[in-house]
Amino acid sequence: MTRLPARRSLLAAVLDVSWQQRLLGHHVVPAARRRQCFSAGSKAEDSSQVTPMLKHLIFKIKSTGPITVAEYMREVLTNPVKGYYMHHDMLGERGDFVTSPEISQIFGELIGIWYVSEWMATGKPKTLQLVELGPGRGTLTDDILRVFNQLGSLLNKCDISIHLVEVSPKLSEIQALTLTGGKIQSELDVTSSVYMKGISKAGIPIFWYRELQDVPQGTSFYLAHEFFDALPIHKFQRTEQGWREVLIDIDPKAPDQLRFVLAPSATPATEYVIQSKEVRDHVEVCPDAGILIQRLACRIQEDGGAALIADYGHNGNKTDTFRSFRSHQLHDALIAPGTADLTADVDFSYLRTMTQGRVATLGPLKQQEFLKNMGIDVRLQVLLQNSSDTAMHKHLLQGYDMLMNPKKMGDRFHFFALLPHQRLAPSDQKMNLQHSKSLSAPVAGFGELSWK
Repeated sequence: MTRLPARRSLLAAVLDVSWQQRLLGHHVVPAARRRQCFSAGSKAEDSSQVTPMLKHLIFKIKSTGPITVAEYMREVLTNPVKGYYMHHDMLGERGDFVTSPEISQIFGELIGIWYVSEWMATGKPKTLQLVELGPGRGTLTDDILRVFNQLGSLLNKCDISIHLVEVSPKLSEIQALTLTGGKIQSELDVTSSVYMKGISKAGIPIFWYRELQDVPQGTSFYLAHEFFDALPIHKFQRTEQGWREVLIDIDPKAPDQLRFVLAPSATPATEYVIQSKEVRDHVEVCPDAGILIQRLACRIQEDGGAALIADYGHNGNKTDTFRSFRSHQLHDALIAPGTADLTADVDFSYLRTMTQGRVATLGPLKQQEFLKNMGIDVRLQVLLQNSSDTAMHKHLLQGYDMLMNPKKMGDRFHFFALLPHQRLAPSDQKMNLQHSKSLSAPVAGFGELSWK
């Protein structure tokens, strides 16, 4: 898998197409040029561009007018009947992209160590709820549970439970198979917030929910790996008349195709979600991410715990990052909707602002720095020494290179943490990564690992 050009962040950086190149003429891009820009043309694709989702969107636009990019993303990805995430296994070599847990087991093991380290730093509470948002195939949680099992003597007096927030029926089935061997129980009580539950191979209870607010309150450690990048964004362009939202409309010259247009006047989102201090000419804002980060911040403020967010993104300096990927290749976001992934870089500065000071934040920190601080080099050497299999050695080294190489995932993927203020030195409650040397106890990954 590591041979594939299979990281969405890598492709987005290498094959960048600016927003200005896409808004030509009357604020639209001709379909032929759009296909050239996105390398989206193939004979197989050309014959199947009119997808059920496209028909649904065309009917919607004809009924109510042009839609926001956020509404487009929400329909394409999570529509209960036709949504891309709802009925596809999009991960891995046969899918449309691959993520770090599938590249190397070391990634998930180090994440597991991070949670144990933070659990210790917060006084070893008697309960530990691990809550993962968008767990993919369950590979990352499975690696973390293996770490918990290996550290059983340390965690044996702790009541551990796993809580997975997943809207996709297809992916929840795969997660259950990965984590429980398929031994699950569907919750028949329609009033229950849990729609499925099971027991891990090591005897740890696992629960499935559709929304974060359904997860019980309590000391929880949250994980969001490649989750925020799929949340719907609004796109805005600065014009001589002020900010205008980018919308999606039917192309009048090709009634079975879509195009980007600018709203003729301000929309509600234009009025409420753009920061007054914004200096960029093109902006992407994800209100759903803002709401979610506020909920996480409130929970951590009230109940303790921590949150670790791992995604590709920026610190408030990028503009057009909206992309689509199919079969590990950059794909035109408006062609054959429902058959490809949609994504946008995470604005970590926006997430930090939306915590509203309720919690301390660390990062964003580049993946290569975070994993190095977590001891990836030592772990790699241990695995290499414990195996004489040449193929395994090659796989481990290729995975390490994919994760750490600055030209691959090392510099493009970032880690961001939410912590209770009391976790840090009182005088530095609002500190950021640049002041991490002042931490009362080093936060693993963002400083030296605080335990061996």
